Amino acid sequence: MNTQSNVTPDVSRASQESVMTRTHPFYWSVRRELWEYRSIYIAPLVAAGVTLLGYLIASIGRALSTPDPVKRLTVLEEPFNFAMGLILGTAFIVGIFYCLDALYGERRDRSILFWKSLPVSDLTTVLAKATVGVLIVPLIAFVITVVTQSIMLLVSTAVVRASGLDVATLWNKVALFQTSLGLLYHIVTVHMLWYAPLYGWLLLVSAWARRAPFLWAVLPPFAIGALEKIALNTSHFADLLKYRFMGSTDAPHLAASHDSFAMFLGSPGLWIGLIITTVFLAAAVRLRRYRDPL
Repeated sequence: MNTQSNVTPDVSRASQESVMTRTHPFYWSVRRELWEYRSIYIAPLVAAGVTLLGYLIASIGRALSTPDPVKRLTVLEEPFNFAMGLILGTAFIVGIFYCLDALYGERRDRSILFWKSLPVSDLTTVLAKATVGVLIVPLIAFVITVVTQSIMLLVSTAVVRASGLDVATLWNKVALFQTSLGLLYHIVTVHMLWYAPLYGWLLLVSAWARRAPFLWAVLPPFAIGALEKIALNTSHFADLLKYRFMGSTDAPHLAASHDSFAMFLGSPGLWIGLIITTVFLAAAVRLRRYRDPL
């Protein structure tokens, strides 16, 4: 009986240590990216600060100077979508340049020699960088957007109360909770899943390029599209890129209803994109393993 009671805790402790050994390198690799690339959260915060400053001027200036109560509510409501677009757009640009520099930068400054001396595999490193670009950057944008819009709603509520108008009308028009759910749906389906091949391609270019990774990321798709147009007088590749990154009327991820999520998960374009993303990341892992510092 004593032998069994002693063995069970040892086995449990060993399994816990094994899990910790597997997860800690990935966790600290992600933390390392957040330490090194502070623009991941600073840039969206700056965009949020600019939005709030502009909204304060609009709410205190334009709204209070508008005599019509209906137009006053419209002035207070309009900037909410602009704030969302500005913060998401900023985060998207940050994610693009982060992925382009993620593997190229460590070869350029030769810090890869230090990181390779640590017990962290190339697979763990690439997956951590992909997680930051695909998952963390959009989530940071989501949190900052919701907080920014909440502050805007509080400011507009104070303006509406000071004007003697009905606050419920403003809250019903803004519908912050429903808007936040719709934003989360958009971020998960579009910025995380649908745009995953873009981030995978940028990481692959970052692992391969010896200089000017931005040009190497842009020129091959442009060359393929131009070659197809000249040789075949068709634009299938350009239409594919447009459908993937700009959307179209029949794209499943553009539907605003949550009921369309099952349809989105069943779309072939989603899974083909995820398979391509996996291929890009696998190639980036192999390139990082054998690529020399610049």
